[in-house]
Amino acid sequence: MPRRATGPRGWRCHGLLPRAAFIDGERIEGTKSGRKRIVSIDEQTAQVLRNQRKMQAEDKLKVGPEWRGASAYVFTTGWGEPIHPDTVSSLFPILIKRHNAHHLKNPLPHARLHDLRHIHATTLLLAGVPVHVVAARLGHADPSITLRVYAHVIRAAETSAADIYAQAINE
Repeated sequence: MPRRATGPRGWRCHGLLPRAAFIDGERIEGTKSGRKRIVSIDEQTAQVLRNQRKMQAEDKLKVGPEWRGASAYVFTTGWGEPIHPDTVSSLFPILIKRHNAHHLKNPLPHARLHDLRHIHATTLLLAGVPVHVVAARLGHADPSITLRVYAHVIRAAETSAADIYAQAINE
């Protein structure tokens, strides 16, 4: 059964990593709309996050009174503070390179962190998930936004639908 997580753009999951910016040295958080939303996650992802939370608790014990963070964040710096959003983006190509060094037969293509959002949406749409559900997961206020951004995916699915219909009629 899927777990539920709240937050913007798929990164905030019960306070995992908020949408944030630093303006004049001050951390500003929230979604574009200022609203919270619920995003379901699968059990395997939930377990990965629980494991990360356990590792963080171990780190907190090791660091002791120098720990600066609150318990709201699962992904933090080594001293417990929320990581800067740009850190994740800048680490992404490094992680891909590290993966590819160990998986020569199945390397990952170059991708930006934000590309995962598009991969997620495209995968769901091609799998037949209704547009309004994908829109809600992406935090789009209106499914028409999703339709405009992913029109090329919808067109590909329409072609597939025509083929499926023709096959069904011919049987």
